[in-house]
Amino acid sequence: MLRNGVKKLTLETSSAAIGFTSLLSAPDFLHYSRDHRSVYKVLEACRLSSDYKAASAIHARIFKLGYGSYPSLVASLVSTYLQCDRLLLARKLLDQVFRLDFNVVIVNLVIEHLMGLGEYGFAKKCFHKTPVRDVITWNLMIGGYVRNARFEEALSFFREMLDSNVEPDKFTFASVMTGCARLGAINHALWVHRLMTEKEIELNPILSSALIDMYSKCGRIQTAKEVFNSADHSDVSVWNAMINGLAAHGLPFDAIAVFSKMEVENIFPDSITFIGILTACSHSGLVEEGRKYFNLMSSRYSIEPQIEHYGVMVDLFGRAGLLEEAYAVIEAMPVEPDVVIWRALLSACRIYQKPKLGEVAIANMSRLKSGDYVLLSNMYCSMKRWENAEGVRELMKKKGIRKIRGRSWIELGGVIHRFKAGDRSHPETEGLYKVLDGLIRRTKLEGFLPQTDLVLMDISEEEKEGNLNHHSEKLALAYGILKTSPGREIMISKNLRICHDCHNWIKLVSKLLIRVIIVRDRIRFHQFEGGSCSCEDYW
Repeated sequence: MLRNGVKKLTLETSSAAIGFTSLLSAPDFLHYSRDHRSVYKVLEACRLSSDYKAASAIHARIFKLGYGSYPSLVASLVSTYLQCDRLLLARKLLDQVFRLDFNVVIVNLVIEHLMGLGEYGFAKKCFHKTPVRDVITWNLMIGGYVRNARFEEALSFFREMLDSNVEPDKFTFASVMTGCARLGAINHALWVHRLMTEKEIELNPILSSALIDMYSKCGRIQTAKEVFNSADHSDVSVWNAMINGLAAHGLPFDAIAVFSKMEVENIFPDSITFIGILTACSHSGLVEEGRKYFNLMSSRYSIEPQIEHYGVMVDLFGRAGLLEEAYAVIEAMPVEPDVVIWRALLSACRIYQKPKLGEVAIANMSRLKSGDYVLLSNMYCSMKRWENAEGVRELMKKKGIRKIRGRSWIELGGVIHRFKAGDRSHPETEGLYKVLDGLIRRTKLEGFLPQTDLVLMDISEEEKEGNLNHHSEKLALAYGILKTSPGREIMISKNLRICHDCHNWIKLVSKLLIRVIIVRDRIRFHQFEGGSCSCEDYW
């Protein structure tokens, strides 16, 4: 009876969940609550529904039953109170933990659970209250920040750790390298690798894989290859890191060569290996090769394709313009297609202007994100169907959905500089806009025409052009040119897919300035040099 009640509490609204308090005094709940794991599930339901009344009643029950020092329950209670805007209660609860006999193991577990719930701010408060910190405490903070996508905070804590009397271990470096990889911060990456060498940290498969991944994501694929060549090849994770890195850089034949070498060395590929090799094929339009490796999974290696593999196949066919085949894969799948698969089809529909199939994709997406609406709106705008595009935007407003803003960043001298479209918050705004305006004038003289059809508004061409000129990657590039010497390679990272206008503009800038410009977008790497891009305009 109560298990069903818990399910209801999780799925229904907060007002419905409040009715759960009447169950708290029931005899069956008293019996049910003897197990702290069950209490945790009920408390999590309260957190998800922001039910303060039920949570406070459970709070009293937890201490009455002697569960007050259980880390998972303390963390869940803190998170529930924060969810219910009861900041003072959350703070008092943490203070209570430290008033008990101090135990670093319990505090570490509380930090771990808080990080797992996304409450990194309170995990930090807990950390600073801790009188004794061991290597596990530091690792939980650094790893927790990385898992919560707070990469710069993770690196900041790592620096603090180095200044303390606690030595980092293999787990510390694995987390820090992941943070560097996600930031694409090559100066940080080189510093961390150097520290590992100085501290004589012995490489194992996890660290070798992290090193390969870090250099790949920081744009240094050649260095990643060197690390791979010198690493122990006995673990499949090392091969997977190299194949995925090559896929992201648009080097499908290199990825295929690594896969072939795996076979020669009798290393059995796993499902992740095939995601990498299929992605490599997808990014370069190698449709037949993609089919071959997809079939090879089950025929030679008895690996049952998972939803991720079907997703890559939909993406492979969709990018190549084979939308009927992409849709056929979805219909033939033995599992229910998820939102990622429908999104891949929707993206292809935008590129190849197939609004009807795009609407089918939208209709099948139960958890729409802002990017999905934008894809549909993009499709209508590119076809000049302004009324349809306006209808999508009105629906977004009605549902309170905001478009994810494009953000780009560049690392210079160990500092990350961030930009968003039209940004004027940077201390050197005047200088970077002067550089950008100069570049725009030069590219126009060379015949560059902005792709104003990409702007999602029925406004004047002049206004559309102004909108395109100040995209975040252009601002980041202008700043990179402002702060670096002529001829030096520039690398930019972006949270979204680079647009066609910026892609074509940066190609021309690379030719005019005789520079290598690398852009890492959400999908892959683009290396611009001499007026062309490594993706060969296929991405």
